[in-house]
Amino acid sequence: MQKTSSKTLYQYWNLLRGARSAPERRDIDPTAIREALAYTFILEAEETTGYSFRLAGSHLCTAYCRELKGRSFTKLWDERDADAMDTLVRAVTEDHAVALVTFQGTTAVNTRTQFETILLPLRHNGSTHARILGATTALDEPYWLGVQPILEQRITGLRLIWPDDITSDLGSDVDVAANVSGEPPYSVPGMSAIPSQVFGRSARRYAHLSVIDGGRQ
Repeated sequence: MQKTSSKTLYQYWNLLRGARSAPERRDIDPTAIREALAYTFILEAEETTGYSFRLAGSHLCTAYCRELKGRSFTKLWDERDADAMDTLVRAVTEDHAVALVTFQGTTAVNTRTQFETILLPLRHNGSTHARILGATTALDEPYWLGVQPILEQRITGLRLIWPDDITSDLGSDVDVAANVSGEPPYSVPGMSAIPSQVFGRSARRYAHLSVIDGGRQ
């Protein structure tokens, strides 16, 4: 995690969850994450449109030059990444993994900058499918950010931290990585991950992403 907002939210989420796979929505106290609040969002599951923003921080809305509350999170992503985001969200909501995504945001005049997004499972009325807690922060803040809205975003990399690997020590490197290269096929090979080999190591396929299982040494 490169940004303070991601680290702050992750640490708070990890503290709240305790021995659970995810904390309850009602456990969240906005004052406890005031430093990250402007970058923080909560997603709500919609029956027909995937996930939409239930809440969105001011800095996040500024990057898109519009209020995000009620807008679709799912539709922000380039259609070539739609399948990958769908399976990634399933890893968060069904497997209770933490997802760290980097993506390139592009404006109408082709200016670009990199962002970091963290997605965390969140329980709502006992279910982890209804809500997702997250934060999105620009890795750099060019002068035009907040004036030229982000209109397109493409995934450039991700990390999935599985429940057994989650640790409050952010200094330790959890050996879970994703290989994203070239223009891969954007098809979903079923909802469950499919075993494969990447660089001679056991991996699972999530759309075009090869998630390599490792472990702390």
